[in-house]
Amino acid sequence: MRIVLTRPQSDSERTAALLRARGHEVLIAPLLRIETLPVALHQRYGAVVITSANAAAAIADHSARATLTALPLFAVGRRSADAAREAGFGDIRIAGGDASDLVRLIAEHRPHAGAPLLYLAGEDRSADLAGDLAVHGIAVELAVIYRAVSLPFPAALIAAVADHAVDAVMHFSKRSAAQYVTGSRAAGIAEDALGVRHICLSAQVAEPLREAGAPRIDVAKRPDESAMIALTDQAAA
Repeated sequence: MRIVLTRPQSDSERTAALLRARGHEVLIAPLLRIETLPVALHQRYGAVVITSANAAAAIADHSARATLTALPLFAVGRRSADAAREAGFGDIRIAGGDASDLVRLIAEHRPHAGAPLLYLAGEDRSADLAGDLAVHGIAVELAVIYRAVSLPFPAALIAAVADHAVDAVMHFSKRSAAQYVTGSRAAGIAEDALGVRHICLSAQVAEPLREAGAPRIDVAKRPDESAMIALTDQAAA
């Protein structure tokens, strides 16, 4: 299949390698750029929580990195856990891939109650993790350490869609799916862009595409990369 990846560049390169190894053609066309935000981290924490690999990458040059990586870390899924390991974390507990799984995991393995958890997060969040943990009596400090900046459709993507050279687009976040809809309209190719197959990480990610009237949407059985790649293999069979 001829597949478009719209996630940020570094994430897309890793996914593209996996897809190409399966025989797919891949066009990397990032519609989001990740920017690290300055944030002061002074108090003592019981553990670190992340819901994105971008959060782990964002602390690579932070002055508190050594202190943070010595703490236990709760990751929403395997990709974020891998990024945390690359950042220097050693004690990592991995949830099943979504926020509700992460809340259950933290509630089952309660860190020391004398210090709050540090939630390293992005500017845009789909779940109220701190509120959900507060129900369990677990205090959380939210630190917004990165943001995703929207990018317009690149020329290569416009040309590929216009030439009907795209079989499927993979969407890993609701924000990037929404930007795909917005960008295709701004480029004047919305009908063709929406008409291809869309492979989405979750039903929530698919919402902007459904609202825009995309006729072919596949949602992964699990909210992870391997389940999405399995969908591409099924579609290509």
